Amino acid sequence: MINGQTIPAFKIGSIPIYGDVLLAPMDGYTDMPFRSLARKLGSAASYTEFLNAVDVISQHHSIPLRAAYQEWERPVFFQLLDNQPERLLEAAQRLLPLQPDGFDINLGCPARTVAGRGAGAGLLREPEKIRKIFHLFRQAFSLPVTAKMRIGWGHGEPNTHIELAQLLEDSGASALIVHGRTRQQAYQGKANWDAIAEVRQAVTIPVIGNGDVQKVADIRNMKIHTGCQGVMIGRAAIFNPWIFCQRERDQVLPWEVESLILQQLELNLEFYGIPRGLILLRKFAKNYLRYFSIEPILITQLMTTESVDDFRNILHGVIMGI
Repeated sequence: MINGQTIPAFKIGSIPIYGDVLLAPMDGYTDMPFRSLARKLGSAASYTEFLNAVDVISQHHSIPLRAAYQEWERPVFFQLLDNQPERLLEAAQRLLPLQPDGFDINLGCPARTVAGRGAGAGLLREPEKIRKIFHLFRQAFSLPVTAKMRIGWGHGEPNTHIELAQLLEDSGASALIVHGRTRQQAYQGKANWDAIAEVRQAVTIPVIGNGDVQKVADIRNMKIHTGCQGVMIGRAAIFNPWIFCQRERDQVLPWEVESLILQQLELNLEFYGIPRGLILLRKFAKNYLRYFSIEPILITQLMTTESVDDFRNILHGVIMGI
């Protein structure tokens, strides 16, 4: 097993999770190449980018790539997004031949184009619809189903995290991932760890805390503060994937950054081909390099070259100059 642990930190349904730190699903970031690197560094499970139920049912060309995973990434959970229970169920049924270990229902995406149509965090305002989603899944599958939720809508509305968590447990959810912000906050302001602790006290299923985990010490601090069984890391992992092996970003040497970028480049080229693999790597490389003092012109050259060989050469020159 990747984390070298023999005793699971917790279970999602009957599935043992070996490790207590997980990479969060993030649209546009947690594709198979990045997830696989995070898993090798110590992330305890893989959650895909959200799979829009409408796209799954219509067989949109993006779905095979968004749902792709490597066998050794298991356990793998497919995150589903929609506002209609029956459509979510149909999408899950169509994805079953890909043999995920479980599903996750997105109750947290704050984007206006998502929440505004009642999906993602928009579902927070419709608890009976959430109940129906999990009832349908419980009736149809033996696979575990988790929920990634926020603590409420915001805009003066009371937070509903305790009631929602209890509803989800009663409706058959196998675990809860709780982002300690409201939909209104999006990714701004301070995450409410007290609310995560309240959810942990309100249910018996595993709770995975999410929000404001930026350093290695934050992992332990969140677990102590909330009592949660696991910690999920999103945006901080984009800049420091080494956090999954308990390393702060300033502990990572330049040659290690170069090595990771080149590994991800090869995975991207194999997965996406040329030129898309190189283009999609750029945002990751820029984030990994932001901790170093590098001439802006070199970063511009690295981010704009269309040649894979030139990218490798420019990157090596950048690293040697640090």
